Amino acid sequence: MDRRADYSFDLPPAQIAQTPADRRDGSRLLIVGDPLADRRFPDVVDAIPRDAVVIVNDTRVIPARVHAHKDTGGQVELLFIEPQPAADGAWRCLARARRPLRKGQVLRTDAGDITLASDRAADGTVLVTTEHDTLAFLDRAGEVPLPPYIERKAAAADAERYQTVYAHTPGAVAAPTAGLHFTPALLDQIRAKGADVATVTLHVGLGTFAPMRAELLKDHVMHVERYDIPDATAALIATGRPVVAVGTTVVRTLEAAALGPKQVRTGRGETNLFIHPRSGHAWNVVDHLITNFHLPESTLLMLVCAFAGTERTLAAYAHAVKQGYRFFSYGDAMFVSRRDETC
Repeated sequence: MDRRADYSFDLPPAQIAQTPADRRDGSRLLIVGDPLADRRFPDVVDAIPRDAVVIVNDTRVIPARVHAHKDTGGQVELLFIEPQPAADGAWRCLARARRPLRKGQVLRTDAGDITLASDRAADGTVLVTTEHDTLAFLDRAGEVPLPPYIERKAAAADAERYQTVYAHTPGAVAAPTAGLHFTPALLDQIRAKGADVATVTLHVGLGTFAPMRAELLKDHVMHVERYDIPDATAALIATGRPVVAVGTTVVRTLEAAALGPKQVRTGRGETNLFIHPRSGHAWNVVDHLITNFHLPESTLLMLVCAFAGTERTLAAYAHAVKQGYRFFSYGDAMFVSRRDETC
């Protein structure tokens, strides 16, 4: 399983969720055990160990997609990815335009002007500045950056549904989608059974939108993402209790910051950790994972394979396809426990 194509599977387009479930907790849940169990998402409360530490990603999705125009009338679409502290407050953006973009050009929006602080790079990104605070500008000018496989424009409802109920720290350009299923009532039920709910922050960035192009896993380099781990979360992990990660973003954060078994470094950091079945990753923190169903040949699917076993994971995906589960950001979820074996 050294090649990207080893992680491919057939998925009918009709199973790519275009809208969220009617209720946040109305999705299906596949519990990956022996045997597989088809459930509803509220059953996740029963699957979580009574003494677990459930860790969620409290990043908040920013309205990162902005439509602007040049003075000549040419249309430009920008996706604000991340701030560049070393570049005088500039932000790196993915840019789409029919004609070349040049440093110094001014783009117009109803909420204010955007100035290009660099030419467009080979990867399609540019540096830009705004007239005032960029996050405040995006609140006025931006829209929810739905993933490209959702083939519709963002609607008013997406501003709430493409955000977890515990979203707090702005900075992500994509939602940590495993968390979209949780309601305040479900979180209360988890706490009521004796589990603790703790947070980390990882701002989902460009890597979510950049497909894996290398044929061999060893040749792929992940995009760097920013994270922050509170002292209180590290202290709960250090008790040695089972850790349930809500989403692959939480897995990457905790395993990147691991100092040893059930020990993590606190505070801010960056990671481009690429966990896959051939990476030789030694698992230190996460015991159970709640995650959505991911794209074929994606680094996220490879992470799940490394966590749960490749054969086991791909069998679960085949079952999900056969049973009509909905896939990707607005789709259904699975609960799986770590299997320490060669994948």
